[in-house]
Amino acid sequence: MLFLMFFTGHIRDPNNQLQTVKNLRICVNAVTTNPVSSPAVLSPAQYRQLGEVVSSCQPLEGAAATSFKTGDYNLNLSVTTPWFEAYRENFLQSMPASEHEFLNHYLACLLVVSSTEAVPVEQFLKLSQEQHRIQHSGEYTHPRWFIPNTLKYYVLLHDLSEGDEQRAETVYEDMKQRYGSQGCYLLKINSRAVSAEEDEQIPDPWSQYLHKNNLRYQDPADGAPAAEKGGGASDEEGGGESSCPNNDPLQLEPDSSSTSLVDADVKKARTDTEGVAPVAVGRGSCLTLNDHDRIRQFVQEFTFRGLLPHIEKNIRQLNDQLVSRKGLSRSLFTATKKWFGGGKAPEKGMSEPKSACGLLYPPEAPELQIRKMADLCFLVQHYELAYSCYHTAKKDFLSDQALLYAAGALEMAAVSAFLQGGGARPYPAHYMDTAIQKYRDDCRNMVLAERCALLSAEILKNQGKYSEAATLLIKMTSEDSDLRSALLLEQAAHCFINMRSPMVRKFAFHMILAGHRFSKAGQRKHALRCYSQAMQVYKDRGWSLAEDHINFTIGRQSFTLGQPESAVTAFRQILNDDSKQTATQQAAFLREYLYVHKSVMGEQVKSLPQLPLPCILSAATRVYFGHEPRLAQGEKQAATHVSLDQEYDPELSAMWSRLEEQLVAAANRGIVPVGFQPTQCCLNSQTDNLRQPLAVLNEPIIVEVTFRNPLKVSLALSELSLLWRFSPHVSSLSIREPVSEQLTGEVIGNEETLTTPNLSKDDIVTTEIIQEFHLNPEETRTARLKLLPHRTGQLSIVGVTYNLSSSSSETTEEHYSMELVVRGRQDLNIQGPRLNQTKEEKMSVRHGTDRRLDAIITPPMPLMEVFFLHFPSALLCGEIRKAYVEFCNVGAVALCGLRVASTHPEFFTFGCNNPTPSSPASAEHGSAYKTFAATVQPEIPIDGGTLHPGQSIQLPLWLRGPDQEGVHEINFLFYYESTEKGLKVSHRVLRHTVFICASRSLSVQASACRSTAPPQRSADSIGCDGTLVFVDVENVNTSEGGMREFHIVQVSSSSQRWRLHKYINPDKDNDCKLSSREKAKLCFRATPCVPLPASMDSVEKYIFADLNLGNEQIISSSTPCRDFFFRCCRGLELQQEDKTSRTGSKNKTVSTPDNCTSDPAAIAKKCNELDLTIIVIWKAFVVEDSKQLILEGQLHVALQTIGKEATSLMPKEEAQEMVLLKFKSDLPPPVALPSPEMSQLIKTNLHYPETFSHGFLQDSLCMVPVTLTLSNCCSAPIEVLIDLRHRSTSAESLEFHSLFSWVGQSQYKLLLRPHEVLSLALRACFFRAGVYNLNTARVFAKPAQQSSMSESNQQAASPALIIINST
Repeated sequence: MLFLMFFTGHIRDPNNQLQTVKNLRICVNAVTTNPVSSPAVLSPAQYRQLGEVVSSCQPLEGAAATSFKTGDYNLNLSVTTPWFEAYRENFLQSMPASEHEFLNHYLACLLVVSSTEAVPVEQFLKLSQEQHRIQHSGEYTHPRWFIPNTLKYYVLLHDLSEGDEQRAETVYEDMKQRYGSQGCYLLKINSRAVSAEEDEQIPDPWSQYLHKNNLRYQDPADGAPAAEKGGGASDEEGGGESSCPNNDPLQLEPDSSSTSLVDADVKKARTDTEGVAPVAVGRGSCLTLNDHDRIRQFVQEFTFRGLLPHIEKNIRQLNDQLVSRKGLSRSLFTATKKWFGGGKAPEKGMSEPKSACGLLYPPEAPELQIRKMADLCFLVQHYELAYSCYHTAKKDFLSDQALLYAAGALEMAAVSAFLQGGGARPYPAHYMDTAIQKYRDDCRNMVLAERCALLSAEILKNQGKYSEAATLLIKMTSEDSDLRSALLLEQAAHCFINMRSPMVRKFAFHMILAGHRFSKAGQRKHALRCYSQAMQVYKDRGWSLAEDHINFTIGRQSFTLGQPESAVTAFRQILNDDSKQTATQQAAFLREYLYVHKSVMGEQVKSLPQLPLPCILSAATRVYFGHEPRLAQGEKQAATHVSLDQEYDPELSAMWSRLEEQLVAAANRGIVPVGFQPTQCCLNSQTDNLRQPLAVLNEPIIVEVTFRNPLKVSLALSELSLLWRFSPHVSSLSIREPVSEQLTGEVIGNEETLTTPNLSKDDIVTTEIIQEFHLNPEETRTARLKLLPHRTGQLSIVGVTYNLSSSSSETTEEHYSMELVVRGRQDLNIQGPRLNQTKEEKMSVRHGTDRRLDAIITPPMPLMEVFFLHFPSALLCGEIRKAYVEFCNVGAVALCGLRVASTHPEFFTFGCNNPTPSSPASAEHGSAYKTFAATVQPEIPIDGGTLHPGQSIQLPLWLRGPDQEGVHEINFLFYYESTEKGLKVSHRVLRHTVFICASRSLSVQASACRSTAPPQRSADSIGCDGTLVFVDVENVNTSEGGMREFHIVQVSSSSQRWRLHKYINPDKDNDCKLSSREKAKLCFRATPCVPLPASMDSVEKYIFADLNLGNEQIISSSTPCRDFFFRCCRGLELQQEDKTSRTGSKNKTVSTPDNCTSDPAAIAKKCNELDLTIIVIWKAFVVEDSKQLILEGQLHVALQTIGKEATSLMPKEEAQEMVLLKFKSDLPPPVALPSPEMSQLIKTNLHYPETFSHGFLQDSLCMVPVTLTLSNCCSAPIEVLIDLRHRSTSAESLEFHSLFSWVGQSQYKLLLRPHEVLSLALRACFFRAGVYNLNTARVFAKPAQQSSMSESNQQAASPALIIINST
C-alpha cells in the first residue's frame, strides 16, 4: 500500500460551485483477486499484525512525562498514546471493502508498461482487457470497484539507465493519439546507474509513503501476499502514514512482465522465477532528485487531470439521476417498493442471511446510488452534500429494514455532520449510538462496531464530552479481543483524567483493567506501563490490597521483561508492615521476592542489597558500652551497674547525673568543670545523643536492634552481624556514608569482608555473629550484637547484615525455602529529636543529630568491679549490720580517687581495713560498738590510694536500717579515675542499686519542757536553768518470728549547746526491757553548756553525752554511732533545705546580728531553741534456727524547740489534697494572736513554805512571805509587767481556796537584762485555814526595744499549793 500526500485540489459540485479539497491522499494498491476475510471479523493474521503494531510502538525511554496535579494527587502521565493511534490507523486500513459502503472501493486503475516491451501498446490492451474481465465478468468478488466505468490511466515507465529514450518518446506520442493527453503519462526514472557507488547507503525515498502493514490482501491462513497484474487506486481522506510494508506495491510478481511503479530493485526481481520477499533495504537507490520530481509531477498530473475530473463527472451523473427521479411522489415510490419489492430481491449467494442484517440491495438499486454519491462527496470533502445524501439514504434503509446499510448511513451521516464545522449542524451523537447498536447487536459485526466506536470517541473527545466518550469505549470492551479491550479501557481512563473535574480513581481503576487485558494479550510492556501509572493514584492512600496487587503485577511483568531492579523494588513494596493479606498470600509474596532477588543477584555480589524484611525499629536501637554486669559469685553479690535489661527512667537518669556531679565537684575541690557531661553507659532515644559517645579500647560495644516481623509467616535469619566503618583519625565528620576514593585508605569497613570471605578485619574490630535468629509471625524481638574494637579511632555502626529466608513449617516447602536464601543488609538510620526552638523549626519538620552509633574509641582505662558480702536484704528500723565490700580492678590501668555517693548517705559508712572474718559465725555475737569506725572521709579508704590492675581490696561496710518502714531503693555511685592523666575519659562510674525491706523496731518520741526547779549555777552551764527531756520508747515490732524483746542499752545526746546531765529514775532500776507492744517513759535532765571552739573538723563542734541504762558503756563519739549521727543529721538538713526551697524565698528569715535583737519572732525562737539530738541505742534478742542472735541499732530524735514533740519514725508523705475553686472572696483574716513562742520569754518560780500554821483565833489575818523569781530566758532585754490583782477562774483553781490577797504593791514593771535572774519579795494574806494556790499572779513580757508591741502573757507554771493550818 502506497500513500501519496497532496495539499490542495478543486472540483465543482452539481451546482457548479467550486469546492476545495485539502490534504488529499492517494492510496495505491496492487490488484488481487483472492477473497479476503469477512468484514464482520478480523483474521488471526490481522490480529497478529495489529498486535505487532501496538507492541512495536512504545513510549520513548527517559521521555519527560507531563505533570498533572488535581486535588492532593500529583501524577506524571503520558499525554499522547501513539500505540493507540497506530492501532487505530492500521485497523482502519486493514478493513476490507464491504457491499453496503463504497469508501474502500477502487476509483481508478493505473496500467503500467515498461518502455522496453516490444509492443507496449499491445501490453496496454491486454492489461485493459484483464481489468475489464476482473470487474465485469462476475467471476471475481474482489477487488470491488466504485463505479462500472472505472477510470483507466496508462503509464509508460522508462528506465533512463538502460532504455532507449527516443523510442519511449515515440511510443508515448502514439499513446496520446490513442488515449488522449489526459489519460496517459510517460514516467522516466532511474537516472543513476546501478553499478555506481554500490557501497553508498542512500535513504529509501519510499519509506515515508509506504504503509506499515497492508493487511487487506493477505491470505487468511498464512497471510502471504499475492500480486496481480495491473494496479488499483482509491482515494480516501485521512491522516497518518506507516512504514514496514507487508504487501508492497513495488514488489513484482515473478511471472509478470509489466507491473506498477517499477524501480531498479524491481528489475532485479524479474529474473527470480521463485519469487522474492519484500526488499528491506536499498529501495530507490537508482533514483535521483530529478526522478523524485518526475514522480511527484506524475502523481499530480494523474490526480488533477484524471482522477478529480473523473470524480466530478460521476457526482454530476449521479446527481442528475437522483434529480430526475424526484418527479415521482416519494410516498408513492416508497409504497410501490413495499408492494412490488422495487425490483429488488435478496440475493441467494450472499453469505449474510436476511434475518441477521435485513434486506440486501442489488448494485443498481437507487438507494445504493444515493449512498454512492454520498461517499463520493465525502471523499472530496463536500460534507454538506454528503450529509444530505446520507440522511436521505438512512431513511430509505430504515424503512426497508436494511439494518447493515442503515447503520453505515447513520455512521457516515454523523461523521459528515461533525466535519462540516462552523456550527452549521449539531453533532448527532445518537446516530452513532444507533449505528453501534445495529452493528453489534443486529448484524453481529464487531469490526464495524469498533470502527464506529473509534470514530465516535474521537469526535466526543474533540467536543470535550469525555464522560460520554469513556462510557462508549467501556461498552465496546468484550472477551473476544483482549488487545482491543485493553486499548479502549486505556482510552477510557484518559477520558476520566481529562474531564473538567478529573476522576482520578476511575482513571486508575480503568488503567488497571487495561493493564490486565494488555497482559492477557501478551503486551507486557504496555501492561507494566498501565499498572505503573495507576500505582501513582493508589500509593500511600490506604488501599493496601490494591497496592499489593499492583506491585505484585509490576514485579512479575518487570522480571519477565528483564528489568530486575524494578521487579525487586516492586516486591519490596509488597512486603510492608501494614499488609492485610492472608498468611498464604504473604508466604507466596515472600517466595516470589526471594526467587526474584536470588535470580537477579546471582552468585557475584559486589555490594549487599537492601532487604525489606524484617522491619527494624531504628528509634528503639540501644547501644551499651562496656562489659555486661557479672552475676553473683557464691556469697558475693555483684554491683548491678547498668544493663540492657533495665528500662530507661528519665528521673533515675537525672538522679544519677546529680550524684555524679557531686562526686566530680568533690574531686575538683568543689568546682564542676565547664565541659562536664554525665556518663551514659547505655544510649537510647531518650538520652542526649548530640555528642559522640566514648568507648574504651578492648571493651565491647553492644548494640540492641529491635526487629519486627510484619508478616503472618515466620522469618528465618542467619549469620546476623553488624556492619561498621572505622577510621583511625577522629573528626567531627560522619563516616557512615560510603567513602570516596580519596578516603578509601583511611576508612575501613567490613562490608567487603562479607562479600569476600577471604578478607578479615578481626585485628581492627571483632564482629560477633548470631548464627540463627527466628521471628515468629507478627513478632517483635531484639537481637544484641557485639563489637570489640582493637584500635583507637572513630567507629561508626552503619547497619546489620544477614541471610533472609522464609521459615515454613510444612515439610513440602522446607527444601524449597532452604534454597531461597538471600544475603542482604539494612541500614540503621536514626533520626534525632524534632527541633522546636526557632520559628522556622516550629513551622517545618526538622530533626536534630543523633550520634549514638558514632563512637570514639579511646585508650585503655581502669575497670572496677564491686562485690558485696553478707549484704542484708531486710533490716529493722535503725538496726546496724556489718557487711563487706570488695573492689577489684580488672582493667589494664591502675585506678585512684575512689569515691562513693548515695541517695541515702545515712544508710552506710565505711570501717577500717580489717581482715575479713573467717566465717560469719565468728562475728555473730560481736557487738557493733566494740570496733572503732574510721573518720568519715570524702574518699574510700584504700591502701596507698591506688588500685593496680588485677588487685582487689576488701573493706567493712556498716549499714543502718532506714528509719521509715517499707521497701527502700538505695543507690550507690562509685567514682574512680585513671592514674594516667590527660585522657578523653576523665573518670568512670559504677552504679549499684539495692532494695532494703525495713520493718518496725522501736518508736521513740521525745519532748522537752523547762524545769520549774530554781536555777543552779555551774561552771559548764549557762542560762537560767536546766530542761526536762521526756523520752517515750515503745516496742512497735509486729513480726511473729523469733523476736523476743528489746533492751534500751544507752541514751546519748549530741548537741552544740546542750547535753543530757542526769537520768531521773524514781524506781532506781536502770534495766529497761520492752516486750511486744510495751512502752517505757524515760526522763532526763538536760543542761546547757559552754560550746566548744569551732575547728576545721565538724566532729569537734558537737558535744556527746552518754547515759547508760545497763552495764555496758558505749562511747558514742568514737563508734559508728557518731558516723550515723552525722549522716542522719546531714540528711535532715538536706530535707529542710528542700522544703525551704519549695516554700519559696518569701518564708525565709535572714538571721543577722542586727535583726536578732530587733525581730520579736527571732528573739522568741532563739529563746525556745534547743537543738538537742537524742540517740537511743538498743539491742534485740532474736531466735533464728534454734540460735539466739543479738541485733543492735540506734535511733535518733532531734529536739529543735522546747515544747514541741519529735519522733524517730518518719511520717509518710501524704498526697496533697485538691483545693476547691472559690468564686467568692475570702473572709478577712482574723486578728493575729501572739505567737506561743512569745509566752515563754520569762520563767517564773514561787518560793514559799509548803505548810504554815497560824492561830486565827488570836489573829484573824495570816501573813506568809513569798519570793517570786523571774528568769530571762532570752539573750535580749525584756520588759516585765506583774499584776497581782488577778483572780483565776479556771477549773483547776476552783478546786482550791482562792480567798486570799496579796498585801503591798499590786503591780510591778521591771526590766530584765539578758539571762538575768531577779527575785521579788511578796506577802500573801489568808483569812482562814485551807489549801491555797499561790500561782495567781499574771506576768506580761515583751522585748524592751519594741515600744509599739503589746506585752504577751507568759505561760503560767504548775499550781503552787500551800497548806494553812489553824492552831
